[in-house]
Amino acid sequence: MGFIDGLVFVLFIVTVIAVGLFKSKGDGSEAGGAEDYFLAGRGLSWWLIGFSLIAANISAEQFVGMSGQGAGLYGLSVSSWEWIAAITLVVVAFVLLPYFLRTGITTIPEFLEVRYNHWARLLMTVSMILILIGVSLIGVIYAGALTLKQLMFEFQVDLSLAGCCWALGMMAAIYVAVGGLKACAWADLLQGSALIIGGGVITYFAFEALDAAPMAELAASTGGAVQVAQDAGAIAKFNALNESALHMGSNPAMPWGILILGIWIPNFYYWGLNQYITQRILGSASLAEGQKGLVLAAGLKLLIPFVIVIPGIIAFNLFSGDMEANAGPVMAAYEQAAENPFQGHAVFELDPRWATANPAKAAEVASFNAGVTARVGADAVETVALNQYKYDSALGLLITKLIPQNVGLLGFVIAALLGAIVSSLAAVLNAASTLLTMDVYQRYVRPDAPQAKLVSMGRICIGVFVIIGCLVSPLLANNSSIFEYIQLFQGYVSAGILGVFIYGLVNRSGGQWAGVIGLVANPIIYHALSTIYPDMHFLYWMSYSLIGVLAILFLYGCLHRRREKLVFATNTTLDLTSSRGALYAGLGVCALTVLLYVIFW
Repeated sequence: MGFIDGLVFVLFIVTVIAVGLFKSKGDGSEAGGAEDYFLAGRGLSWWLIGFSLIAANISAEQFVGMSGQGAGLYGLSVSSWEWIAAITLVVVAFVLLPYFLRTGITTIPEFLEVRYNHWARLLMTVSMILILIGVSLIGVIYAGALTLKQLMFEFQVDLSLAGCCWALGMMAAIYVAVGGLKACAWADLLQGSALIIGGGVITYFAFEALDAAPMAELAASTGGAVQVAQDAGAIAKFNALNESALHMGSNPAMPWGILILGIWIPNFYYWGLNQYITQRILGSASLAEGQKGLVLAAGLKLLIPFVIVIPGIIAFNLFSGDMEANAGPVMAAYEQAAENPFQGHAVFELDPRWATANPAKAAEVASFNAGVTARVGADAVETVALNQYKYDSALGLLITKLIPQNVGLLGFVIAALLGAIVSSLAAVLNAASTLLTMDVYQRYVRPDAPQAKLVSMGRICIGVFVIIGCLVSPLLANNSSIFEYIQLFQGYVSAGILGVFIYGLVNRSGGQWAGVIGLVANPIIYHALSTIYPDMHFLYWMSYSLIGVLAILFLYGCLHRRREKLVFATNTTLDLTSSRGALYAGLGVCALTVLLYVIFW
């Protein structure tokens, strides 16, 4: 990077940390107020909440993973994670948030003690801490460090993976340990805005490059199957080249069946019941502020695919050759097998997009596969998948090849990406420290601990957690399936947590052990499904797990009932008046989401 880009990069990072620390001064944390430190004194405004939710959510997994999946076989269908989240956020605002704020809870597991018993709260707390530290923190540090290392390598700067891990971890730990949730929220305001703007910058230059590229070169990625007039504009070229990628309903990579139930489970768990996210809405200044913040975040979620997924799709149109080169000599396995066609049991599965662009070679491989199948039988063949494109390189290619250098834009875009990573890390650290401090330390170890002691304990937890994360995350370098592992692992708790909350809110008369039973039953059901049906999509495992948990809790509720129906008492001085304007805006977001599905289905 040039001097101007480097200067912009450094100034942005310094500004973010400085603003976060400055705005957290005088919030009461210096005086030892745990509520001030962990929940920003319950004084967050709607615009802080909205941008903070987005900044905490978007990290390297979304920027790199979603743009890569957009470039690959998923196409626009990967946007379902964002668009379904928009509806989920509106539901959380008007269904769950009123209960949470009325009871005055500090953590989500605390609600389970209000509804069930302290054992349910403890079990959920331990589960969430293990996931936050063992999965989320380590995964975000590793993904962020790997992204930063690979991106800077394109600019002839060779950084060590471990060094990147420590740099990102320490950067996040500094301001969250000093300023708590309020520092996070203000830093997120800048970083959330920057990532939306940075994504928009990438999208602009992607379409500009598409407009300038000769159609003959662009059509090479389709094997010449698509022809558009040379004077066609960027939009016409984009639509012609990506007709199948823009149809969400017919994409086998995202089966429509999971949209009925499966995809809603991790969404409701993540946006409504995960301390990592909900700590922001628990710090709302009022119910109306929290609802408006959630609706703002819902509206921003509708924009995310247009600044992350769409550029990824264009990246394949422009740089499919680079993606193929980045993947390495993946055809070597086939070439070696083809030298001895009457030996071995392997057949080779080509990337469909590569097969379209290379029809002659695809026909040769298909003939080879037919010969092997005829010789050994269909049941005896071993399928070897050949990944001819490195789709996850889409974001790096867009940034390094399209963003002008030494005018400040490149430095800003990279700073926005880094800021998104740091925001997610800060959110995880803040949530995990809150859970351990309030739900374990104060509840079981020092119930009479002074407020200053609780704040000190929270800061100690942040330090310990970030050290663990920075030490362990580089070890993931040899694990090529870490992101799939993260998705699968969270299924062991998400459906169970969602199930006990649904049951607890709908059935106020069920026995107090329903919470523990549901949290224990889910991992058993989920593991059994993953073992018996290993080829089933993991979201179907979640769906059946939720159904199983609710069925078990229903039977338990028929046998064991409370003496009196539980009434959630009001334990807060916050204004609990619902926002009518937020409700109308939320309904508008839901309608717009449905319209997007109609347009792109």
